[in-house]
Amino acid sequence: MVQAKTDMRARARELRLAGKTYDEIVAELGVAKSSVSLWVRDLPKPQKTAKQMHEMREARWAPHRRAQAIKRIETKLEAAHEIGRMTDRELFLIGVGLYWSEGSKSKPHRLYERATFINSDPDMIQVYLAWLALLGVQPDRIQYRVMIHENADVARSEKFWADLVGVDTTALKKTTLKKHNPKTVRKNVGEGYHGCLVVVVLRSADLYRRIEGWWYGIVVGVKATI
Repeated sequence: MVQAKTDMRARARELRLAGKTYDEIVAELGVAKSSVSLWVRDLPKPQKTAKQMHEMREARWAPHRRAQAIKRIETKLEAAHEIGRMTDRELFLIGVGLYWSEGSKSKPHRLYERATFINSDPDMIQVYLAWLALLGVQPDRIQYRVMIHENADVARSEKFWADLVGVDTTALKKTTLKKHNPKTVRKNVGEGYHGCLVVVVLRSADLYRRIEGWWYGIVVGVKATI
């Protein structure tokens, strides 16, 4: 009995020197916490490792982060319901602003009157295509091309975009590959990375001019309310 107690004490001291807490030693040895305290109280208090400190911080902040995540989702859902069913005019105005923000624009030093839209956000692409359909642009006037880094899964991304817009991959124009710079630490990697889709409307000089005019009309209308 005395030997068993001596062995237990020695093991408790080993565990304490290994950085274990009183509770961890109690759980492993199955003895009273008061006994553990008596056996190891002369030993220095173990310093927590960086991993342990990280786990403690995560445990402390986990409830707050869960609450924030729930609040974030609730706010987004509430805002989404505020939109409701969109009218054609609302989609029309949204599409004009969307194109003028993300689409290619003609410059005084470079005349380029063609409706070309490039984006990596699938939802943005779908809203833009709905806008083109509202304007009466027929599918046979629309060309698609993928732009993506050369070290990505090109074939998978081509299929992703083709499926999104409802065409066969063979209907896509030749993919533009961006050269990989090993010095650049890219965040857009992994299975969620699909590059960008380029949407070009053929014979669209008149459409582009109208888009430019519509945008100026919005600007003038806003300024008139100031």
